[in-house]
This record gives sequence, C-alpha cells and structure tokens, in this order.
Amino acid sequence: MPTLSRLRPSGWLRELDGPTACLWAPSPNHNARPQGASVWLAVVHGISLPPGVFGGTSIDDLFLNRLGPSAPAELQSLVGLRVSSHFLITRAARLIQYVPVTRRAWHAGQSHFEGEEDCNNFSIGIELEGTDDQPYERQQIERLAWLLVELSQHIPSLSTITGHSVIAPGRKTDPGPCFDWALLARELASLGSTLRLRPE
Repeated sequence: MPTLSRLRPSGWLRELDGPTACLWAPSPNHNARPQGASVWLAVVHGISLPPGVFGGTSIDDLFLNRLGPSAPAELQSLVGLRVSSHFLITRAARLIQYVPVTRRAWHAGQSHFEGEEDCNNFSIGIELEGTDDQPYERQQIERLAWLLVELSQHIPSLSTITGHSVIAPGRKTDPGPCFDWALLARELASLGSTLRLRPE
C-alpha cells in the first residue's frame, strides 16, 4: 500500500487525490490538550449511523454538528451532542480527518486506561464504520494499520492501541467482538511496527 503523506506540523495529514486520499472535514468539536500532555494511545472505535446502516452523511453530520430536528428518528437522541474523532475509516477504506492530532478530540467520554483518567487528553481517536456484530472489511483494517504506522513515525510517544470498550468498560462495547485484532497485529507486523495492542 502506498505511503501516507507526511503529517503537517498543524496536526493534519496532507490531503491526497485518488485511492490514497486523506480528506479533511474540520469539526468544531475539539480543544487544547493539557499542557505537557504526551500522546501515547490510539483508541479504535466502531460507528454506524443509523445503527447498522453504512454510507450516507450521518457520521459527518454528527461530527460537524449538522444533525437537526429533521434528522431521522433513530438519530434524534444525538441532536445537539458535541462529539468528534480525529479520523474515520469508511467501509470502502476512505480516510477522513476531522480534528488535527495536536488537538484534543471528544471521542472517548468518561474513560480510563492504565491508571490514567480522561483518555481524550492523551489519545487519538480512530472510528471505523461498522457495528459490533458484523466483521469489518479487511481493507479498513489495512488502512488502519497504515494510518497507525504513519502517525507513529511522526508522534514518537505513540505506543499503544486499544478499543473504546477497554477504556470505557460497561459503557461502550465498540469496536466489538467482530473486530479482527489478530489481523491488525499481522498488518502492523508486516509494516515493521512495534506498536503494542491491548484488545482487552
């Protein structure tokens, strides 16, 4: 797979054309990381809006605060919610960036991991379009590995990858039991990565 473009000092991946595109969709939902915070964790999420429905604009609408009273009934509970993630990888492995990695995206919620609270402070959030009860596409996991390796090359402190369910046990279940952690490990190894996986 071609190498991702280099990470800008601003925290945005350089946009590309064609199959290696990283598209920008800037979200207003972010703030500064705590002073001196080190980014060492990547959190894998799963998302589909409405639940179990793939494609469409609803994920963008959520992260860009475009859900309003005319949103489908299944999404009405999300209207007014202010959340974001740094990246989304669609079923077709399209890569979208919403928040620069230098900023604190609002993806983790109430969370803790390895003795630290509020994982938004020190993590990068990566959403994969999917559900807990369906396998993710292989090309999504390939793109995820590619993204993680690129980020780790420019963020030396990035060392660990886990799931949303691990940092918010009992509250979140994604990316779910159908996420293939073994495949992600193999893809990372094939790219020469030493990133540590914590699926549980």
